[in-house]
Amino acid sequence: MRKEVVAAAALTAVAAITAIATLVRQRKRRKQQQWKETQKILRKFARDCATPVPKLWQVANAFVADMRNSLIASNGTNTGFNMLVSYVASLPSGDEEGLYYGVNLRRTDFLILCARLEGKNNPISDLHREEIPIPSNLLDGTGTIKELFDFIAVELGRFVEAHANSKKTDMPAKYNKLGFIVSCPVDQAVASSGTAITWKSFSADSTISWERSLVSDFNRALEEREVKLSVYAMVDDTVGNLAGEPADAALQWHGPSPKLGEMVISTQWGDFSTPHLPITIFDTCLDAESSNPGLPGKRFEKLISGMYLGEIVRRILLKMAKDTALFGDCVLPSKLMTPYQLRSPDMAAIHQDTSDDREVVREKLEEVFGITKSTPKVREVVAEVCDIVAERAARLAGAGILGIIKKLGRIENKKSVVTVEGGLYEHYRIFRNYLNSGVWEMLGNDLSDNVVIENSHGGSGTGALFLAASQMKDAAKSQMQDADPEPEPEPDPEF
Repeated sequence: MRKEVVAAAALTAVAAITAIATLVRQRKRRKQQQWKETQKILRKFARDCATPVPKLWQVANAFVADMRNSLIASNGTNTGFNMLVSYVASLPSGDEEGLYYGVNLRRTDFLILCARLEGKNNPISDLHREEIPIPSNLLDGTGTIKELFDFIAVELGRFVEAHANSKKTDMPAKYNKLGFIVSCPVDQAVASSGTAITWKSFSADSTISWERSLVSDFNRALEEREVKLSVYAMVDDTVGNLAGEPADAALQWHGPSPKLGEMVISTQWGDFSTPHLPITIFDTCLDAESSNPGLPGKRFEKLISGMYLGEIVRRILLKMAKDTALFGDCVLPSKLMTPYQLRSPDMAAIHQDTSDDREVVREKLEEVFGITKSTPKVREVVAEVCDIVAERAARLAGAGILGIIKKLGRIENKKSVVTVEGGLYEHYRIFRNYLNSGVWEMLGNDLSDNVVIENSHGGSGTGALFLAASQMKDAAKSQMQDADPEPEPEPDPEF
């Protein structure tokens, strides 16, 4: 009897071991299958996002065609994307000298800066800048645009007083000059002509009519507070970065021909769309769930903008977590399901992690998504997803840049220096490298030296200074000409 019990126990133990071994093999096979599925999703996404040089030139050429159509379109005609005429008819020449001020109005704050321009071949000096948050009552819709301008005028007056310059080389107070950049999305760019501007998304008194001059409104606020400055140029931030276009190409221009035969155009390239764009199912879903769904003209922005890159990465990781248990069985953190949880700076940190076993990736997964366990192999997948998204975005942005340069007729015969503003280009090293390499590949060895891309240190706020300088120079010349007395007639030789 005892032998039978022992035998039965032995059989039971063997059966248990066999069952465990079977479960281990099944688990191993399931993990292998899940990993194969993860790689399958990754490879398909990489193929769908591919941007070979021929495709990039298709995008660039479509960009040129849409630019041309937009510039010659009649008022009210719906084209691929809106090329906004800025009515800035005078561009900086590099000879500007003197002390200038700039304001860059952004969504939640504004930047004030001043600098002294010393003409060609001399660096900017006496540069001061200050970021000031906008009060909450002016952001939530309870404030008025007058209150906003009054607040900015007060802060500007304080800034001027704090950085007062006593050098006698400056022009009299009545010539003090200010450039004003609006970084909120706009429907129309404006300059000192007083054309009205429409802000798409800025809450301060957004219900009132904008058919009036913001330049006059702000100058009135400055005058009431005895701030001895006057706006010489008010434009959006794209125009603030000084993109140029021959005046005769834009039939939307309503006014006298610009003195230099050029004008500044805000391309609004985020509205661009073409069937040649490498769009995936993740991009389509993002568009459907965005604040402006079904607008194909916003496709370019959603492929290249820092606002959307992290969200595309999150959506791919979410699919992998659901379909392939990338982060473990029954692991689906709520933060991974939260839209726009991954910002582009975090994406850049993940992508650019060169530490052993991708330790930065591990830290970011835990910090951003609450994922506490991940293997080095999983972290490599996360970094690779970031790489695919960043490479596509950067190379498409490069194609857009070359589209603009081609429209200007500058690719083969002239050298162009392109300045790029924003943290995506400035702080995301791999994105910056992909953009530059994409442009070089498109141009080839023979033409690659014709386009130089640089970071715009100081951003569109610096553009405000230069625009103010160029506009002010024309105004000063005009006033001097008006002040010249009529020449006395030559005496009659008979008397």
